[in-house]
Amino acid sequence: MSLKLYRRTLLLLMMHQQVYCQGLQFKKIEIDTSYSFRGLSVVNDSIAWVSGVGGRVGKSMNGGNKWTFDRVKGFEKSDFRTLYAFNAKTALIANAGSPANILRTSDGGRSWNVVYTNEDSLAFFDGIDFWNDTAGIIYGDPIKGHMLLLQTKDAGKTWQEIPEHRRPVMEIGEASFAASGTAIRCFGKRRAVIATGGKVSRVFISNNVGQTWHAVQTPIIQGKSSQGIFSVAFTNDTTGIIVGGDYKNMTMAASHVFYTTNAGKAWKSPTMPTGGYRECVEFITDKIAIAAGPEGMDVSYNSGMSWNQLKGEKNFHVIRKARKGTLVIGAGDKRISLITY
Repeated sequence: MSLKLYRRTLLLLMMHQQVYCQGLQFKKIEIDTSYSFRGLSVVNDSIAWVSGVGGRVGKSMNGGNKWTFDRVKGFEKSDFRTLYAFNAKTALIANAGSPANILRTSDGGRSWNVVYTNEDSLAFFDGIDFWNDTAGIIYGDPIKGHMLLLQTKDAGKTWQEIPEHRRPVMEIGEASFAASGTAIRCFGKRRAVIATGGKVSRVFISNNVGQTWHAVQTPIIQGKSSQGIFSVAFTNDTTGIIVGGDYKNMTMAASHVFYTTNAGKAWKSPTMPTGGYRECVEFITDKIAIAAGPEGMDVSYNSGMSWNQLKGEKNFHVIRKARKGTLVIGAGDKRISLITY
């Protein structure tokens, strides 16, 4: 392809994406301005839950247009960054920090029961996901060199630590980030991916519901405790995206977003990257993905191969699409928004 033709093709692609970008609409929901959220679980087009600082958990029953909030009794100072909701009645939350607790409600959040506690000073939960209504895993920072990794087969009523010899071995300075709860993804019937960060930033892949794992090196910026992958998303068995960067230098334009077309075996740089550090990436269709962070948001219409910035959309930590439906919600510092496309 000639340089002239390449430039013309690139210009048409950018114009095409800009037209699409204009189709994304954000509806800001009025909430208490002191709230900040990193946990978000969208069950369907009606039911969604959020969780965050001050022990707060919120729920919507009408597609995110109206929310009710409560503080979990006895955990008023906790930061619930990890959340998974099954329906309007049943949900799981986990706090950041030690002691690391998993709590479960079966009455819509009126009461919560502690179903697991880890007293180790290094215990720190980073994310949770499920393959179906009963089988799921939760993971956290390493203890004695091995990733903290638990499984459940009864929708989170009980949890069992996966034997140490089956858990990923972490490098010195390698951990993970609980910025949005999306550095873990379960998909298909048996596959799972977990992304790490810090001095080493890798993707761990399991094809047997978390019983064994293999690690893939990534080209994302790494080497410091503030750097690495903050979120991973897959739209099918082969196509995925990782985003992150350096939360101490959020606008640094260097190696903070990559995509794969071969199930994570290799990661490629997009022709146009995101605008900087991003804490969450979410596929909202098979092709459309949104990346979000405190300093900005971007959209891709080709599975992460190129990105366009969405001007003025800041202070988001997490974006999630309904597991069953089309509802898309964003949450972060002092805001919850509905996103239509």
